Amino acid sequence: MAGIRGVPVVPNGPRAFRYRIRRFGAFVGLVPAAALGLLSFVLLHHNTTTTRGVAGFAAAVLGGPALMAFGVPLASGSSKIVLGALVSAVLWLGVGVVASLRATRSPVASWRDFWREYLWLAAGIWAGVVVALIVVEVSVGRALL
Repeated sequence: MAGIRGVPVVPNGPRAFRYRIRRFGAFVGLVPAAALGLLSFVLLHHNTTTTRGVAGFAAAVLGGPALMAFGVPLASGSSKIVLGALVSAVLWLGVGVVASLRATRSPVASWRDFWREYLWLAAGIWAGVVVALIVVEVSVGRALL
């Protein structure tokens, strides 16, 4: 494998590891969102309890934060769900890219560094989702009751 500027890279060396993190970091960043989406599907499929409904909804909006922008909880239609999921996937790809670039600033980077950076970025997105849900509940929730 040729490294930066054509200099050969030591197999499994620090530069090779940094290259691997930068190359696959965006796609690895999709894994938590996909796991939350799968968890949401499992919880909401044949749902008969409030607990499963709330947990499934929470997993859906944390895994796909753009779903709320398309009005998924209040509006119906599979096209809106698909668009929200695609926009969310692009968002998580971007988070993976930024996390991989931030993690590989160090000469000796590891996947642990990637996940630390990723979780900081994801925590900001998830905090924004929680604040948006609170704002929606306060502004719209009382009108619907």
